[in-house]
Amino acid sequence: MSVKVKASLGTEKYYTEVIAGENKIITDEPIEQGGGNKGFNPFEILATSLASCTAATLRMYIDRKGWNIPLINVEVELKNYPQIPKTQFGRTIDFGADQLNEEIKDKLLKIANTCPIHKMLTNNIEMLTKIP
Repeated sequence: MSVKVKASLGTEKYYTEVIAGENKIITDEPIEQGGGNKGFNPFEILATSLASCTAATLRMYIDRKGWNIPLINVEVELKNYPQIPKTQFGRTIDFGADQLNEEIKDKLLKIANTCPIHKMLTNNIEMLTKIP
């Protein structure tokens, strides 16, 4: 799988338009970082990728099984420790008011860990950068 996005930043600190195909999002930095807080910051976008992918992966599995689980909440907390260097993702998954037995919870945890973004973040990552 391959995706391509383009980020464009003009003179308005740090307001960035990011385009992927026909879709567009805005990223920015918080006011205390000199931005206008008009969109997600890059760390929030990274955490969003994991949260949304986890939820979608779980929904696909739950629907395939025919289970009646109408709500999936995924919360991701990203902590970056650049001095170490270390990054930590904390992920909490709940299903609203549904009380699930331990067997189903264990299976759903295993499925959450098969989310493609989870796999990417826990594999070797290679950065290739060029300036033409």
